Amino acid sequence: MADTVLKFSDKAREKVLEFMEGAEDRENLAIRVNIAGQGPEGFEYEFFLDVRQNARPNDIIVEVEGGLVAIVDASSAPHLNGATVNWKDTVSGSGFDVDNPNPVPEVPVKEESPSAEESPSADLTTPLAQRVQKVIDAKINPGVASHGGFVELMDVKGDKAFVRLGGGCQGCGMVDVTLKQGIEVMIREEVPEITQVIDTTDHAGGNNPYYQPSK
Repeated sequence: MADTVLKFSDKAREKVLEFMEGAEDRENLAIRVNIAGQGPEGFEYEFFLDVRQNARPNDIIVEVEGGLVAIVDASSAPHLNGATVNWKDTVSGSGFDVDNPNPVPEVPVKEESPSAEESPSADLTTPLAQRVQKVIDAKINPGVASHGGFVELMDVKGDKAFVRLGGGCQGCGMVDVTLKQGIEVMIREEVPEITQVIDTTDHAGGNNPYYQPSK
């Protein structure tokens, strides 16, 4: 629908397509790009793979050259207009970097949140939750442990799994992007009933988080 909201460099586009390799529903995947907040150095961005059908009615769909589709939430779109997503390799790590000409507003940008009825109440005893937990314990945590991090399953509700990244995974900048793509793809491949993996590390802070663990 919109092909000018933001652009991807050739290398960034190739990296996203690389993340999608091996996924059973690769042709149905998109890269979601949102502004997750803002810090001392400007906007903070969020990238994760999502199923195209999960796009909300007011999301902006960006057709990227090479068959890639990007989804941008409506609140982020005005602040990403004209931006270019790049992929950078540095001595400290690799990941996405956004060249954004838009000024950072005085009032922080808030990513649109799911409605209150989507807020999960944690129940990790269900068979589906236990299958997701098994993937995290057996395949994901051994890998991220080498970075000093861990992944914790917070909840499973419907076809959504809510996870939290901690330790070296939390707030590690661009490298965190790659970890999230691997986590997303691995869980969905091993547990096909799960169609969306939501990283609560990005959203659970602030005055009005949409994810609240049950008490």
